[in-house]
Amino acid sequence: MISYRNLRVAILGAGSVGSQVADQILRHGDELSSRIGAGLDLVGVAVRDIDAPRDTEIPRELLTTDAESLVRGADVVIELMGGLEPARTLVLSALNSGADVITANKAMLATHGPELFDAAAQVGAQLYYEAAVAGAIPIIRPLRDSLAGDRVTRILGIVNGTTNFILDRMDTVGESLEEALATATALGYAEADPTADIEGYDAAQKAAILASLAFHTRVPLDAVHREGITSVSRDQVVAARKAGYVVKLLAICDRIEGENGGVSARVHPALVPLEHPLAAVHGANNAVFVEAEAAGPLMFYGAGAGGIQTASAVLGDVVSAARRHVVGGPGVAESQHANLPVLPISAVTTRYQITLEVADRAGVLAAIAGVFQDHGVSVETLAQTVIPAGEGHAGDQPAATLVIGTHEASEADLAATVTSLTGNAVVHSVTSVLRVEGL
Repeated sequence: MISYRNLRVAILGAGSVGSQVADQILRHGDELSSRIGAGLDLVGVAVRDIDAPRDTEIPRELLTTDAESLVRGADVVIELMGGLEPARTLVLSALNSGADVITANKAMLATHGPELFDAAAQVGAQLYYEAAVAGAIPIIRPLRDSLAGDRVTRILGIVNGTTNFILDRMDTVGESLEEALATATALGYAEADPTADIEGYDAAQKAAILASLAFHTRVPLDAVHREGITSVSRDQVVAARKAGYVVKLLAICDRIEGENGGVSARVHPALVPLEHPLAAVHGANNAVFVEAEAAGPLMFYGAGAGGIQTASAVLGDVVSAARRHVVGGPGVAESQHANLPVLPISAVTTRYQITLEVADRAGVLAAIAGVFQDHGVSVETLAQTVIPAGEGHAGDQPAATLVIGTHEASEADLAATVTSLTGNAVVHSVTSVLRVEGL
């Protein structure tokens, strides 16, 4: 029996996600209310243009262009506008008024998260953001709540569906990056301007959020090393498959042990062994692989985007926020008090696979081995293929392709090794450098 007063819900933004959230609340409000113990009154949806076409019809009387007035007096504010402003200002206004806020805005959280969480804590409100990372996949609550008593050591995440779709097409269909991007755009997986996806900005924002949660330490966005997929070639993808790998754009969050330890977050293309669970993540799906000391390896997999899928995560937060209002008590503050040092990528230990075109003559392998030895990097595997005269960069001179896999070493030493190889007289070109993860 519902006895608590109805809760006033305001939505900011009516794009593919916002319109689906509004539709779900209007169509399934009674069912949601029975789970909460209070009714939900959708009091308005803030939009830029009331007459703009929408995926799902919203009653016109609920639409408004006055977002500031809408958030005042609301119990729960759902921010689905995206971008930094005016989203940040409106969220601060909602929190300062005592409303709980639900957001899917990873850019805002990665850039202004500490300010927003502090504002929520000061008034006892709660900021929910399950939909900000990996769409419908429940990953925020497991990290924040279920694993709060464990010690997360590492996260490997495929957290951008556009880039995973592109790399998967390159692997399974044989398309070039340009062809796969065109396919992704035609199917609606890529934006007209895909820069945020293919250059790794979107994944870096999510990596900052995941690392902050997993390691109870505020990891700023500018501390996340970022590389996109624009340098990945079809030849690299084909070679990876032959060697037992697939290429994935990974968000990697590491706890680094030792006297100078801390945490690190990075985004870059990587070789993933075919037997690793992440290698089987196809299409535009997302997956997050978590390693924890007590729980062991955990895998979270599913749709990382889409209006109705992301709306599912948003509505889960709506139910949680509404239940908190019914039960009472202050919001739960973010656990970001470990204050571990945030380290640059040079402090990370990893493996490289380096492909070189070299002169095919006596003494070359010794010279190459000397470069690795000089930088303290151990070679694990080496495969050589002779290039017929006239086909390589050496023209009519004999040449060979070397594919070298390293043992684990510091990123700084591996990077220095590649720099030395680039300037070595026996090396015609460094044709590919990819990190190897998931071993």
